Amino acid sequence: MKPLDHLEHLDKHLVDELAQVARETVRDELREQTRKQRRKAALYAASGALALYAGAAVALAVGLALALVLPDWAAALITAVLLGALAYLLRGMARPSRPGGGHAAGTVPGHGGAHRAGGVPVPPVPPAPPVAGGPAGPAPGTVPPRPAGDPDVPHQRG
Repeated sequence: MKPLDHLEHLDKHLVDELAQVARETVRDELREQTRKQRRKAALYAASGALALYAGAAVALAVGLALALVLPDWAAALITAVLLGALAYLLRGMARPSRPGGGHAAGTVPGHGGAHRAGGVPVPPVPPAPPVAGGPAGPAPGTVPPRPAGDPDVPHQRG
């Protein structure tokens, strides 16, 4: 047996041992991070549940206040309409803007979409992408098509 064979065996053993230690270290670290994330998720869930109950209490208070001056059914109906309108507005704020479909959320109609509600300038968006070879020639930054006689273009066999 050569001395190099013995060293090769030691190297393989050392690499295996280092890989095992690295796996255990990563596993322990991931386990700790998962434990922290679970705790954070549970706290967010509890916070959301409490916010839901708080919103229900506010809606009940609005309904009861309206019931002082209106019939109960009208107060409940007005409260439901208010909550529905608020939900619709929040949904509209959460949706991303659709290309070509009206005004984007937060833009000011009549101003060409140049400014959002917060005053941040937004560059105008063209209605369609530029077409190569259009009336103004190829769009800047586009690569013109290669001619059919180009040796790099594969030939069509019929």
